[in-house]
Amino acid sequence: MNKDDYIIRLETEKDYREVENLAREAFWNLSVPGADEHYFAHIMREHADFVPELDFIIEVDGKIIASIMYTKTKLTNEHGTVKEILSFGPLCVLPDYQRMGYGKILIEHSFLKAVQMGYDTVVIFGNPDNYVSRGFRSCIKYNICLDGDIFPTALLVKELHENVLDGRRWYYHESSVFELLDDKEKLEKFDAEFPPKIKAWQPSQEEFFIHSNSVIRK
Repeated sequence: MNKDDYIIRLETEKDYREVENLAREAFWNLSVPGADEHYFAHIMREHADFVPELDFIIEVDGKIIASIMYTKTKLTNEHGTVKEILSFGPLCVLPDYQRMGYGKILIEHSFLKAVQMGYDTVVIFGNPDNYVSRGFRSCIKYNICLDGDIFPTALLVKELHENVLDGRRWYYHESSVFELLDDKEKLEKFDAEFPPKIKAWQPSQEEFFIHSNSVIRK
């Protein structure tokens, strides 16, 4: 892919609805019937954990075809130490442009900027098939878990500097913005602002269910 064929830039306010529609198209029926990623993008921008400096889009021929958004998150240990880290999502690529390397480009571009901002760790929930090639490893490799000493299969970790995680037990705490997704009434009202789409089942939803509900035994 030639770098002259696309533009990477920060999202602006005039891009909001196009990016939200991008997220809707990218995730519709992928993980569940319908999608909530477009609503998540919408509410994230006003949240205290949102990182606008890492809110990048890719344009091709004047059309936004990919987007990545970040939130601040944290790790804590049993001694009360807090480590400020990052998480990204949604990472969206329009269906006609998927499997062409645009997601990789956004991830690597945003990682460089995150390092410049002083961050050294990114933790996400995602399909390992999509992210291990980008340097993410299982949370159990870094002794990072959820409260209750749970190591989810989908909890993935990327060190932006080698050996910044020394193996001590860390507990991951995602941004409170995720709690806003529980309001299904607001989600449905927001989704009604977009062209109608049919909610349906497809096999990728079972794959999502398996990944999001499985854990690794230590």
